[in-house]
Amino acid sequence: MSKIQPVILAGGTGSRLWPLSRELYPKQLLNLTEECSLLQTTLKRVMEMPDVLAPVVVVGETHRFIALNQIKELDLPVQVDLILEPIGRNTAPAICAASIHCRQKHGDVVLLVLPADHMIRRKEAFEEAVFQAVQLAEQGRLVTFGITPQTPETGYGYIEKGQGNDVTSFVEKPDLDTAKKYLAAGNFFWNSGMFAFSTDVFEAELVKHDPDIVTTMQESIDLGQDDPPFFRLHMNSMVACPDDSIDYALMEKSDKIAVVPADIGWSDIGSWSALWEVSEKDDKDNVISGDVLVEDVKGCLIRSENRLVAAVGVEDFLITETADAVLVAPLSRSQDVKKIVSQLKKAGREEHILHRTVYRPWGSFTILEEQPEFKIKRITVNPGVKLSLQMHHHRSEHWVVVKGTAQVTCGEKEYLVLENQSTYIPCGDKHRLENPGIIPLELIEVQNGSYLGEDDIIRFDDDFGRQS
Repeated sequence: MSKIQPVILAGGTGSRLWPLSRELYPKQLLNLTEECSLLQTTLKRVMEMPDVLAPVVVVGETHRFIALNQIKELDLPVQVDLILEPIGRNTAPAICAASIHCRQKHGDVVLLVLPADHMIRRKEAFEEAVFQAVQLAEQGRLVTFGITPQTPETGYGYIEKGQGNDVTSFVEKPDLDTAKKYLAAGNFFWNSGMFAFSTDVFEAELVKHDPDIVTTMQESIDLGQDDPPFFRLHMNSMVACPDDSIDYALMEKSDKIAVVPADIGWSDIGSWSALWEVSEKDDKDNVISGDVLVEDVKGCLIRSENRLVAAVGVEDFLITETADAVLVAPLSRSQDVKKIVSQLKKAGREEHILHRTVYRPWGSFTILEEQPEFKIKRITVNPGVKLSLQMHHHRSEHWVVVKGTAQVTCGEKEYLVLENQSTYIPCGDKHRLENPGIIPLELIEVQNGSYLGEDDIIRFDDDFGRQS
C-alpha cells in the first residue's frame, strides 16, 4: 500500500459555536470534548496509523502561531508543514495547494484529506475505512467517506451509493421527510468532507473540471514564500482563485468518484446540539462544564468560562458564558446561532472576531477594561520571547510588572523592570518588551490616548515576521 500523506484542513471559523468559537480562535483550536484541541486530536489520530508521512496542515495566516504552538505541545517525531492561506478560498483551493506542495516534495502520493474539527470515536473502524479508501485511490478513484447515518439528519448533505463503491449522486441537505426516506433506503450516507486520492489523479481531474483553480494555486505555490515550518501562499494568486468547495468544483462532476461507507463514530461538532450529543452527560442528561450550579435541570448544555452560572427549572436548553458574551437558546435552535453572528457583523461589533483574551506568538493579552480614551490589559509574555520593536502615534502606555522580570527598550534606553515596579512609554517613542526569565512575565498595561486600536502599531523589527 502507498504511503499516506495526511492533509489536515484547519481553516474556518465555526460560527455556530459562538460565543466560544471566534474568527481569531475558531473551534478546531478549542478543547471541546477532550484535554486536546480538535486539531491536536486529529493529528494524534493520523500519527497513530502505519505508513503515514509527516502531516501537512492548511491554516489561515492569522491562526499560524496558535496552530504551531498546539503542534509543538504534541511533541511529534516529525515536522509538520503548515501551509498558510492569506485569505480563505474554500476547500478546493486549499486541497489543491496541499496537493501541489506534497507532489513537489514527495512525488505522486495518496492524500488523506481530513478536516481538523471532526470527532471520530471508533479508531479501528476509521483505520479500516482509510485502508479501503487508499486501495481505491491507488486504482485511480477519487474517494469520499460516507458516514453511516444514525438519524434522519437535515443538516448534512448526502451521498447516494450505487453498485460496489460507485456514487450515484450527491444530494443537498434534505427536509425531514426526505431524510427519513434516505435513512430507510440504506444506501444514503452523510457527506463527511473527508477524502482520499492520489495527487496526480486529483490534479488531472481538477484541470479537467475547474482549471482556473489549478492555475492560480500552482502560481500561489510558485510565488509563495518558504519559511519552515511555514509555507506562505502568494496573496495575489489566491485573490484571483475561484472560491469553491471540493464537492462543487470536482466531486459532483468527475466520473472517478467512489465512496467508502464509514461507521466510525463521527461528528463534525457543527453546532451546540451536536456537541451535546457527543459529550458525556450526567444522570439527567446534562452536559456541564465550568463553575455551574443547577437545580431541576434536564437535557441541557451549560458551559461557564469565567464565572458562576446557575440554572433552575430549565429543560433542553443551551447556556454558554464567556468573558464578553452569554448565549441562551433552546438546544433545538442551536443552528440559528449563526444568525446572531450575522447581526454582530452587520453592527460592526467585534465579539464574533475575538475573545477578551487574544493570543499572540509571544503570549497573550486580556482586555480588563475599555473606555473611549483608556484601555487596561493583562499581558503575559512567554519565557525568552520579545515583542516587536514598535511605536504608537496615538497612545502612551504604563506598564506595571506583577510577576517575573521585564526587559524594556524605550527610546535609547534599555533597562529591567522587576515585580511591583512600573515604567512609562510616551506616545511616539520606539519601545520593546522582552521576557529574559524562565517563568512567564505578567504585567498590567494601561493605555491612554485618542485612539487605542490594535492597528496603531508601527513595527520596526519583529522576530515573527509580522508587518505593520
